[in-house]
Amino acid sequence: MRWLEHLPPSSAARCRALFTNHREFSDITPTQYEAAYAWLREANLLDDVHSSLPAAQRVFTATITHGGVHWLRDADDLVRSPDELPEDAVHAAEALGLTPAAAFAHVITAWGKVDTAERVRVGMAGEVALVKLLRDCVDADVNHVAAAADGYGYDIAVHAGDYILHVEVKTTLRRSRLKIYLSRNEFEAMRRDPHWQLVVVRLDSDDKIAAIATVHREWVASEAPVDGGMSGRWESCRFDVPPSALCPGIASLLPVLRSHAPPLLTGGITWPGAASAPVHDP
Repeated sequence: MRWLEHLPPSSAARCRALFTNHREFSDITPTQYEAAYAWLREANLLDDVHSSLPAAQRVFTATITHGGVHWLRDADDLVRSPDELPEDAVHAAEALGLTPAAAFAHVITAWGKVDTAERVRVGMAGEVALVKLLRDCVDADVNHVAAAADGYGYDIAVHAGDYILHVEVKTTLRRSRLKIYLSRNEFEAMRRDPHWQLVVVRLDSDDKIAAIATVHREWVASEAPVDGGMSGRWESCRFDVPPSALCPGIASLLPVLRSHAPPLLTGGITWPGAASAPVHDP
């Protein structure tokens, strides 16, 4: 924090001289100051030393996002109030003079940024993997429409004569819990499009498909929130999908599946699949 507080009006060299020679700062050794400076650089906190955000907030956020804390990815479930802050976050907040309420707010903000970035990456990896698998295994045109525009309400279009399938893909890396987010546009596409299908894909640690399942649209319709008035409406919804709402594979593909189609598509592999099930290699 001292670096971030003194760097804006001064240089690093002047700060070093101050920290080394002034009695007020002698509780920390020069080596510790240099180690702190190196950490600030690694955490990109020196890129904007004139930030308007308080130094304590910046250091706390960097500590939980760059410190490799294992719980941050699941913070929405594990940390639902200031009382549920993990011990390492509590200690960091205390050292920086932050209240539990402020620390909780910064944790939720940091989780939101990490979760959004990870969901975008994993989501695209799942779509690309499923498009490749479909192109290898169906006698139909497979178009990754989401790669060109995100307004269709689905990600993949499969067409063959009169056969039409519109696949909305949700991807996860987890085996134990299936949590998906559905936009209002995707939900409305489900309601108006009889060819719309919600498909979940689980990737392994190498971004290979380990399992595929179809989510019953009746379950989605029954679990979706209902707008309470004329002046407000939901735009995005989180679903915690139970196993009972899943059907392994994509049964609606059967009319266009090739004979060598893998059990991933035919339903021969149950959700969530093997820990490292290989993708079929035709």
